[in-house]
Parts: sequence; structure tokens; C-alpha cells
Amino acid sequence: MARLTGARPGAARRWGCAAAFLLLLLTVQAAQKADLSGDTTAATINHSLTLLQRLQELLQNGNGSDSVLRVRSAASDEAKVFHTHQLLLSLQSEVFESLLHNQSVVTLYEPPETAALFEKFIRYLYCGGVSILLHQAIPLHQLASKYRVWGLQRGVAEYMRTHLASESSQGHVVGWYHYAVRVGDAALQESCLQFLAWNLSAVLGSAEWGSVSVELLLLLLERSDLVLHSELELYTAVEGWLSRRQPEAPVAERVLRAIRYPMIAPSQLFRLQAQSAVLARHRGAVQDLLFQAFQFHAASPLHFAKYFDVNCSMFLPRNYLAPSWGSQWVITNPARDDRSTSFQTQLGPSSHDAGKRVTWNVLFSPRWLPVSLRPVYSDTVSGAIQPVRIEDGRPRLVITPAMSSPDFAGVSFQKTVLVGVRQQGRVLVKHAYSFHQSSDEAPDFLAHADLQKRTSEYLIDNSLHLHIIIKPVYHSLIKVKK
Repeated sequence: MARLTGARPGAARRWGCAAAFLLLLLTVQAAQKADLSGDTTAATINHSLTLLQRLQELLQNGNGSDSVLRVRSAASDEAKVFHTHQLLLSLQSEVFESLLHNQSVVTLYEPPETAALFEKFIRYLYCGGVSILLHQAIPLHQLASKYRVWGLQRGVAEYMRTHLASESSQGHVVGWYHYAVRVGDAALQESCLQFLAWNLSAVLGSAEWGSVSVELLLLLLERSDLVLHSELELYTAVEGWLSRRQPEAPVAERVLRAIRYPMIAPSQLFRLQAQSAVLARHRGAVQDLLFQAFQFHAASPLHFAKYFDVNCSMFLPRNYLAPSWGSQWVITNPARDDRSTSFQTQLGPSSHDAGKRVTWNVLFSPRWLPVSLRPVYSDTVSGAIQPVRIEDGRPRLVITPAMSSPDFAGVSFQKTVLVGVRQQGRVLVKHAYSFHQSSDEAPDFLAHADLQKRTSEYLIDNSLHLHIIIKPVYHSLIKVKK
């Protein structure tokens, strides 16, 4: 394999050509940042786009090339050949700097998916920009990580975090989560988990549900912020996952024990016991939970709490979208004036409380002012009031019960407000605000939303789409008997 030495004048000329282009690029960037000191005759002459075009042509035509990359893949017998310039590659990648230190021809071995994007990857090294599609994100991130092109790696990771809601025929969020776990990207992992939790119903009915790993499934089942129609919907999806994946018995039993059976009505539990093949196969592993669920529905919550610990996740509702747990509220022209609505929910998930209803009043104000910003009389100008701008206010949402009842004993209410947004043609949950009974108001509700703009990401056709969920939580008034 040929090596670069000081006795090669041709290589030296080619090196000088690439260096000249680099020097020109740096000169243009420095000129753009120069302090013009307020001189009205000063101006910036910007030919950076022309320079980028020249660099792209340099790669495309191979002019002045002093190094060759041969990319081989198991999917093809022929190698892809790229005539490159050592200086430009070395500036972007310390890996290429090391590979090209004493040789001018390097053979690289890449999997088919990354080999297919290698030309796009090299073009980024020359021009500093790249177009990307959903299915290209992982292989492009792999190339950036392998060759330590940190700017591209961060850019692709940010693209993935901001395109979780993009529509895809096969889905992509589950695959991106598994990839984030492999590469140790904690921020991307958390973004994927949150998206999956808040939009789980959409995922349950998609092709990517079958690709969910055991670890991801268990992480999701642990969460109380899952947004879905009901716990029965979750069980049905889990049953389908178990039927397709056929995991070992201990794994299947661990998954089934993560279902919150007390949140399923007794009539539905009876049907599951009679018709579910998965439940019949693993009945022994969950028999105690089913029996406990029937007891929970048969007794009054206060009596049940004397003997069982109700302060655990099994008795904590998730974010259910069914009508008995809350209500959707679409506010048209939300920047215009205050609005109010009311709705009813079931007192609690126990069948003992099935016929009891709680009425809730909701107030929305688009421009509520904190005390610190409210108008006050000024001493400097007699009778004058400090001016207050509309934009000083912030959206406010207050949820209060319209009644009190002895039935509330042993029950507290957690309130969750989901904000739907339209992304890539789909309506999805992007924001969720949760607060407890001790507070009637959602803290920081839409604190950063600009509802004055019709193009606001928080609005759908100039309307604010909310779904308010009331989660009744039982708690023990009497110490549980051991």
C-alpha cells in the first residue's frame, strides 16, 4: 500500500490545494465575525456558499485528492471508492487522522446499512451539512460515533429526539430506544420512553409493538403515566405480545404480574379468566392478584384498606382516557377570553364506588397575571396605574370539585392534563401536567406557550386540545393488619 513521504511533490501540491480551500473558508468565517465598529460604510462580502460548492465539487471530481477510501460491505463484491483529501477528513475526525497518518489508501469494512450512507457521511465532512430520513438516523449515527465526528453525532441524536412523532409505516421509536440503550444515550432513551408512555395507545396498534423488548415492556408496565384507554386495552396488547414472542415462563409471569388487575372491572376479569389462553397458561402465577382484585371490587375501599396496603402501584390508576376517568376539552381561540366547563368522573376504581360521581369545575384563563405583575397605583404619578401588557400574563388552568361528600374519606385525587399537538399530520400527546388534590392549579401550565400565534405548536386549527384526567387514589385511614 502506498505511503505519503516528503519526496512526493505531487502530493505536496494536492495538500496545498486543500489547505488553500481551508484557509479561504476560515478567512470568510473570520470576516463575518469581525467587529464593524458602527462604520456605516462597512459591509460583509459573503461567498461562503460558493466556497461550499467548490468543496463539494472537490469531493465529487476528486481534484487534488491525496487519499483513497475503499469501503467494502458483505452485501456487495465491489468496493465503493472515494478520492478524498486527508486534511479535510483529519480536521473532522481523529479516527481518519490516525488511519491516514502513514498511508494514502485505506480499506474500510462496513455493514450494508452504513455502507449505503457512506457517501452522505463523507459529504458532511466536506460541507458540514447533510439531509436525513427516519430510516437513515441509526446508521448515520453509527458512522458518526465510529469515526468520532461528534458534531454529526449530536446533530443526528437531536434529529431523533425531535422526530419521535414523525409518521412511519413500520414505526421507529421502539427501534430508536433500543439503539439508544446500546450506545448509552441516556437523553434519547428518556425521550423515547416518555413519548411511548404518553402515546402508548398509538403504539399498541402499530407494527412496532411486536418489536418491544422484554426490558422495555417491563419499564413501560412499571409506569403510572401511561396514556391509554383502559387497563383492559393494555392487557389485550400484552397478551398479543406474549403470544407472538413466547418468552420463558418466568418472563411471561413477571409481565403478567405487572398488569394492574384492580383497575379492570369484575365482569371483564371473569371474561379474561374464561377466554384468555395466556391467562389460563399462567394462572398459577397471577391467581393471588386476581383474587385480590375481586376482593377489592367487592368490599368498600375503607374496609379493604384495613387488611391490604392500598398505597402501592397495583391500586394506582394510570392515565386512562375512558369517559369515567375524565373529559376532553377543545378550547377554540384560546387567547381570546376566560373559559369554563364541568364534567363528572367515577369516585373511584372500585366497583363499590361505581355509582358515585364527582362533579369537577374547570377554569381556563389565557392571560392570568401573577400577583407580582398585577396593576398597582404609583406614587410618582397621581392616580396612575402601571401599564400591563397582554404578553405579561400566562395561561392558567384551575380544577376544583363542585361538591364535598363523606364518600371522599380515604380518597384523594391526582389531576393530569394532557395537551394534544399536531405533529407530522398526527395528533399526539406532547405535554402532560400532573398535580395533587392539595393544589387546584396546574403549575407552569403552558408556561412557554404562545397562544397568540395561530401557528403555535400548542394549537390545532387555532384550538387548544386538552384531556383532563382525574385519578382517584385510595389511602389507608387505619393501619393495615399484618
